[in-house]
Amino acid sequence: MRTPRALRLLLVLSITFFFASPAPAAAPEVKVGAVSNTGGMVVFVAVDKGFFAKHGLDGKAVVRNTGPELSKAVDTGEVDYGAANVANIPVALERGLDVKAVVGYVGGSYAKATDDNMLGIAVRPDSGVNSIADLKGKKVGTTFGSINDFYLVELARKNGLKEADLNRINASHPSMISMFDTGGVEAIAAWEPYLTGMLEKVKGAKLIVRGGDISCFCTALHGKPQTVYKDRGVTQKFVDAMAEAAHYVRDPKNLDEIGRVGSRYIRGLDADLIKRTHKYWVYDMRLGKNSHKAFNDAVQVLIAQKKMKEPFDPAKYYDTSFIESTMKRHPEWFKDLPGGS
Repeated sequence: MRTPRALRLLLVLSITFFFASPAPAAAPEVKVGAVSNTGGMVVFVAVDKGFFAKHGLDGKAVVRNTGPELSKAVDTGEVDYGAANVANIPVALERGLDVKAVVGYVGGSYAKATDDNMLGIAVRPDSGVNSIADLKGKKVGTTFGSINDFYLVELARKNGLKEADLNRINASHPSMISMFDTGGVEAIAAWEPYLTGMLEKVKGAKLIVRGGDISCFCTALHGKPQTVYKDRGVTQKFVDAMAEAAHYVRDPKNLDEIGRVGSRYIRGLDADLIKRTHKYWVYDMRLGKNSHKAFNDAVQVLIAQKKMKEPFDPAKYYDTSFIESTMKRHPEWFKDLPGGS
């Protein structure tokens, strides 16, 4: 039988061992900025379905209305990684933003330097607009500094119109369906699922153009160099998680769940609309030569639009080493995608 003294000693030893044992290391926190639309679906799924957690990360989604807002959030340290499109990130880079893009976010720039099937222009039934040329002098809703405005201006130019010929009205995407419905604009340049939402909301509305290889809705996630290279192992886990989550998003059998997750993160969108417009989006996390070409093509347009002064080397922006490592170690996450770069 143990004596009281022996029991006290055993208790002391047990307490000492408990407090001496190291606590499990907390998973590194990664705050990922995503835009409030279905382009951010991979980030939303990576958080909601546990892909960040699976790869040993405490991932959190921080949602904003535009890519430029997210680039500012990266610059101030509010988020670790933010999404930005080739239509706007070159301008920020020329102005001194120091970031490195390590993984895709949305778009298919690895396989092709243009990808804009999710973009289009819808017109009201009373607008009198039947072609791009008819937009001259009309009030056209758009989002300044975003890919839909880039698309609108370049599409107008290719159809003989100048930027000044358009009466462009700045609007966020969440407000566009209401603006279109009430007649605040006669036409809107937008991306899905807002395009389909407008066409269904306003009887007689029509789509005068969709896509056309005018631009590349090609977006990558970038972070400051001190974030990217402070711990390359953490960055690699982040890229791996995004790639595996993207594979889940592309799998048709997960469409119902994609709708549910998207409706939780994106204000004003229901799951059914998200599901019906999912087909217009490409979720390819790969980056390569065509990504560089899409970037350079966008820079030339931005220079022509007097939004940039000179070319910017995309190699200073993209670091493809992380996603290339993912592709080599996990080819099964990319087998459904076309070849490319």
